[in-house]
Amino acid sequence: MPTTLDQVLADDGLPLAQDLGAAARAWLDALLHGRDASDHTVAAYERDLRQFLAWLRHDLGHAPCLADLAHVNAKRVRAFMAARRRDGISSRSLARTLSALRTFFRWLEAQEIARNRTFQQVNLPKVPHGIPKPLTVEKAARVVGEPVDDWIDARDAAVLLLLYGSGLRISEALGLTRAQAPVTGRDVLRIVGKGGKERLSPVLPIAQDAVSRYLALCPHVLPPQEPLFRGEKGGPLSPRIIQLRMQTLRVNLALPETATPHALRHSFATHLLSAGADLRQIQELLGHASLSTTQVYTEVDRDRLLAVYDKAHPRA
Repeated sequence: MPTTLDQVLADDGLPLAQDLGAAARAWLDALLHGRDASDHTVAAYERDLRQFLAWLRHDLGHAPCLADLAHVNAKRVRAFMAARRRDGISSRSLARTLSALRTFFRWLEAQEIARNRTFQQVNLPKVPHGIPKPLTVEKAARVVGEPVDDWIDARDAAVLLLLYGSGLRISEALGLTRAQAPVTGRDVLRIVGKGGKERLSPVLPIAQDAVSRYLALCPHVLPPQEPLFRGEKGGPLSPRIIQLRMQTLRVNLALPETATPHALRHSFATHLLSAGADLRQIQELLGHASLSTTQVYTEVDRDRLLAVYDKAHPRA
């Protein structure tokens, strides 16, 4: 449960009013336990709500309460959006913030705590249509085929192979426990992804070998129910370490700036599609709730689509 909301808002002597603070904490608790939202989602929603309430506090000149929320109008919402724009916030981030606030206000209404539909009526910013930027097959192979000199290299190689070979998110790979280690004999992982959606992810033999090599070299004790991948001092491995590893590989292998850990997941999906995999199957492997989310990869693989068109259309 995030605990920074009251702390941050109290920094300058203007904490939340008691009724609003209690409602905000109850909402975050409901997200975490009632809707099975991930810790990352709850943290993002907490941050979005905190940013709005901090702005509202300064705009009002006093600690906001539930009555203040009930009287927030469209002019004030647009002023908040303009202030966030001036802070350099992108349309995508701002749209997410407004979506979080919509969720909060819907919850307040459903709980009969407060009612204000202004956020539902203000249009979300237009978000540019983004297309995943995968690596080529050759460059992805170079990333996961780097030589291993010590247990740190072995660890990073195992993580990157799971991102590319199984299409895992970095949080999913680093969330594996020692008991879940995909070594020889375990060729499928049961992954719980965003929104608590569960899926089965195949593991390549080369990834199994990489995990086994890491386990053999790792100097730290790994209890069954604790994190599989560890940092240099033995604590849970931070995603930032893998991101820095990819930065180094970008320089060493002359990779594009878009070569990030998540780009390996994009590469997984795109390369499967290029090889003839069905879009529905890729949806299941990625754990997407909607096929429309997966369909973005068809825009990446235009060459294959055009080849299919040329081969199949009677007038092509």
